[in-house]
Amino acid sequence: MKGKNLTRRRLLQTSGAVGLAAAIPGSLAAALTAASTQQSLGGQKSWESVEASNQLKAPASGAINVAFVISRGAVLIDFAGPWEVFQDATIPGRGMMDAAFNLYTVAEALNPIVVSGGLQIVPNYTFQTAPPPQIIVIPAQNGSTDVMLEWIRKASKTTDLTMSVCTGAYVLAASGLLNGKSATTHHTAYTDLAMQYPNVKVLRGARFVEEGNIATAGGLTSGMDLALRTVGRYFGPEAVRRTAFELEYQGKGWMDAASNSEFAVKPSGDICAVCWMQVDRKAALAEVYKGQTYYFCMDAHKAVFDAKPDNFIELLSKA
Repeated sequence: MKGKNLTRRRLLQTSGAVGLAAAIPGSLAAALTAASTQQSLGGQKSWESVEASNQLKAPASGAINVAFVISRGAVLIDFAGPWEVFQDATIPGRGMMDAAFNLYTVAEALNPIVVSGGLQIVPNYTFQTAPPPQIIVIPAQNGSTDVMLEWIRKASKTTDLTMSVCTGAYVLAASGLLNGKSATTHHTAYTDLAMQYPNVKVLRGARFVEEGNIATAGGLTSGMDLALRTVGRYFGPEAVRRTAFELEYQGKGWMDAASNSEFAVKPSGDICAVCWMQVDRKAALAEVYKGQTYYFCMDAHKAVFDAKPDNFIELLSKA
């Protein structure tokens, strides 16, 4: 990509490349029913009712290592949001100075990294020197390297949880760890992720998805809810409530995986066929195929369509 500082919107729009089509469940209800997760996302009645079967074992003492994988263009809120949640985790029975989580950033080198908005981050560790993590957080970023992917694959063999936020799902998918699993991402990337990684079952309208030690969150603030949920999986519902209260966080997405359901609904009007963003048909790129006109917000999204239009149309018919 050209330019050292990408806007968040531009990063989201250009996060995918041309790939093969895959089936996306036709509705949120169908998607949630089809998801092979440890719990029924659509059927949970309360936070307490699902946690007994989905708990993570907290250590008897010491802090839980959380590694944040970053590279150029990493979206700030994707990692800063979960960072703040884990940092402020308020655990019943622990003192204020007794941190439940030990947080650090990991990258290929220790050189400053320019993330979204031009902020510079100096990583704490390289992939060669990082302590073994119990949790890995992967935000949206400009891409991945073989070194990054190999570290994620290897470290995830012993993690309690490896989670992506937003289009960080592309990195997780590139590692192969999402093959055959259900996952979610930012709502503008549902179709593109499915086109590029046909072995991933993309769930539209899920705020988060959990399968074994792998989890994915929707866009941006969804990462905070997945982090809050993770706090609860280790330390129980009271820890989540106290942490949310400390953060003055009013959202309840951590209690309901289906709380992003509005993003599964196709908008009316003229929209990009790939990301569903509103477009002006007079200025947008367009393609007429089999008598139907499709609009696109950018060249890369038109290229996704042009690569396999029949597969793409089949995909759209199920969305």
